[in-house]
Amino acid sequence: MINRRNFLTTVAVGTASAAALAACGTGSGTGGETGSAENPVTLNYTWWGNDDRAERTRKAIALFESKNPDIKIAGNFTDFGGYWPKRATEAAGGGLPDVMQFDLSYLRDYGQRNQLLDLGTVNINTDAFEKSLLPSGQIKGKTYGIPTSTNAFAVYYDPAKLASLGIAEPTGKWTYNEFNDFLTEVGTKSNGALFGGTDYTGVWWMYNVWLRQNNIEAFTEDGKLGFTKDDLKKWWNQTAVLRGTPAIVPEERVTQLAPKSPFGSNVTATEVTWDNFMAGYLADSGAKELKLVPVPSDNPDNLGLFLKPSMLMSASAKTKYKEQAARFIDFMVNDPEVGQIFKTSRGVPASKTQRDGTTFEGTDKLVVDYEKSIEQYLKDAPEPPIVGFGTLETAFRRVASDLNYGKLTVDGAADAWFKEAEDLIKQNA
Repeated sequence: MINRRNFLTTVAVGTASAAALAACGTGSGTGGETGSAENPVTLNYTWWGNDDRAERTRKAIALFESKNPDIKIAGNFTDFGGYWPKRATEAAGGGLPDVMQFDLSYLRDYGQRNQLLDLGTVNINTDAFEKSLLPSGQIKGKTYGIPTSTNAFAVYYDPAKLASLGIAEPTGKWTYNEFNDFLTEVGTKSNGALFGGTDYTGVWWMYNVWLRQNNIEAFTEDGKLGFTKDDLKKWWNQTAVLRGTPAIVPEERVTQLAPKSPFGSNVTATEVTWDNFMAGYLADSGAKELKLVPVPSDNPDNLGLFLKPSMLMSASAKTKYKEQAARFIDFMVNDPEVGQIFKTSRGVPASKTQRDGTTFEGTDKLVVDYEKSIEQYLKDAPEPPIVGFGTLETAFRRVASDLNYGKLTVDGAADAWFKEAEDLIKQNA
């Protein structure tokens, strides 16, 4: 079992402009492989996120540069959707940035193609990390990513909305049928003013949690699917009776509200997602308070929960400045002052050194406290998914959306997704 930690904010943010990445993967400066305060080495660093993460990242970079005058960081950021096409273009041209924020979904794609630096060959201190978490950044014995922070799945709810409907706050000890009944009660009592939630079966990682609850692995060691088409049909049938009712917000409304979520838009009373979205939901909704409870499970002893790296730090295999890249990564994941800057905005710090040096209050404390409450249920973090997983996850969302639009039946949706998955696995075999 992994001990506490967690959280991610799909928000990430940056510094500098796109021009700063002009020399991706090569670094810049005239100091060769070493630099000095008078002639520093420049590392290109890129991450995804929003303006809040950008401001925090600028502060962390400035702090690093003040303590490492021989290194300058040229930062650049974009949103998550635009981040990966840019990395794919750079990789094809042989010029990935020196240091990158990375996501577990894409780590194997780049690591297996030898495009990332083996961080086990450079000096990064991992003594303060849970040993059961580190494999999430490893592939075939090589370390391609160091977790910055962790997060876990949860059910968000707005206590004020429930109180206005005369509905008791949930304890988080519920079966799927009980959770579905709860969503129905919210939708029914609100008389159309509020939906219970979104269709949680359209979220790949919640499906992964359900598979774990049923002792089914998502992927096999040889890169195949570990579940059957019948498993997927059973999952998508979980909310079949709720579609088209006030329990679930219609898909067309979800599309209209994007990029905001229905929960953040005050259209639903709940949301099933990563616990690190707390700050974003509070900002979007204007709610005074939001709370977190565990996801439903039909086995009270197995909630299927785990701590997933909310993001990782990686480096280009072609960087000319391996030692400097390692110094920057080590600083970003271990330094307590960096923890104070980010709090839980990118997740609960994965390094105990950074976590213990961070003061958590208010919203940040809610996330940390949630992690403590589920500690006994946590299992080992997943290893990097199969090559092409990012494409499969996107397809999962798209097919589930078509299912909710009524364009596909459950059988048709399962057939469609399995065909895409099996074709992709063959291509990458």
